[in-house]
Amino acid sequence: MKTLHIDCTFGIAGDMLLAALVDLGADLEGIAASLRRLPIDPFALETRPVDRCGIRARLLDIALEPAGGVHPHDHGHEHVHGHAGHPHRRAGDILTMVADADLPPRVRRRATAIFTAIAQAEGRIHGIDPAEVHLHEVGAMDSIIDILGVCLALEALDVETITATPVPVGYGVVSMAHGRFPIPAPATLELLKGVPLSTFEPDVTGELTTPTGAAFLATLVDSFRSAAAGTPVEIGYGAGNRDFPHPNVLRVISMETAVPDQGRETIAVLACQLDDATGEQLGHVIELLLEAGALDVFFTPVTMKKSRPGHLVTVLAPLNRAEALELLMLRQTPTFGVRRHDTSRRILERRIETVETPLGSARVKIGSLEGETLRTTPEFEDVSALAFRHRLPFVEVQQVILAAWHRSRERRPRP
Repeated sequence: MKTLHIDCTFGIAGDMLLAALVDLGADLEGIAASLRRLPIDPFALETRPVDRCGIRARLLDIALEPAGGVHPHDHGHEHVHGHAGHPHRRAGDILTMVADADLPPRVRRRATAIFTAIAQAEGRIHGIDPAEVHLHEVGAMDSIIDILGVCLALEALDVETITATPVPVGYGVVSMAHGRFPIPAPATLELLKGVPLSTFEPDVTGELTTPTGAAFLATLVDSFRSAAAGTPVEIGYGAGNRDFPHPNVLRVISMETAVPDQGRETIAVLACQLDDATGEQLGHVIELLLEAGALDVFFTPVTMKKSRPGHLVTVLAPLNRAEALELLMLRQTPTFGVRRHDTSRRILERRIETVETPLGSARVKIGSLEGETLRTTPEFEDVSALAFRHRLPFVEVQQVILAAWHRSRERRPRP
């Protein structure tokens, strides 16, 4: 399975990501040819090698043709939000163009998600319908090329999964079409909701993450991690236009990750030890964790330092919920830290069937391996409800449900 890891330790902008993907191996001429089939202004597109603090990287150059003729566009990392000389476009018009374009389905989906996210962010900031938003940052032709170009490059590289590092935003003040605002710009911050920000901030003033870069992270990235996971295969570097004391580059890494075995999945195991939580607190926390998406939660009695009795809290979490569950544990328990490790588990194929019994209908969870049924378990809630309704022992109701399920199997026609 091909994974792309975006190392945005020093920030991210649309032109930097496109240049990095070209440096990784995406065909720039093929991307430009696909873009020219769209109803956009004439342009020329190329990259050139540059040096950033001793790192060789590619810098993207776009030449646009406004009314006065073709001219190169300064596409720097720190942007002024508002592009003189290029018409701003309504978000609805851009989305219509993408919907009508002859693009691969995955390119269309990704581009639509990015433009929609930016329109919604701008709409919330300005209090207007997202479709009516005039996109100052991405309404300019160069940024439209960045977004569609990145989506076409990802398709050319056949990227399935994208991960990224936490991102820095920079500090200082940025000039926008509506005036001067502190960094991060309002649209950038709105787009970065739910995206982990880096605790590392390079010692320079300026915008390190642009709205377009934030939109890529918010819509395309499947998970955020401080380091790439898998086997590195190829590496690309995209340069920003400014010279900083640090390398003003964005690094992308093509990773080969193992195709998961059928029935095997990777999960996160979260754990902390508590010696100062009441039983009421523990009961409350287990409900919160399960409601927040934990696969399972369990407590183990342990003896802690100074011979104090305590509990080891263990949470099994899907990878995409692990960070949210970590934060919940830190907020809702007295712990000062949560440990995490990722592991794999082999699971049975599961399905739910509903059976009719003399006591009423009930659901049964079926677990199978390679087509063979190994587990048959009535759902607890249904067993409990029928036991209360008929004033019968829990075990007796379980037996009635299982007997009804086996009878229903016998009546089914054989393949």
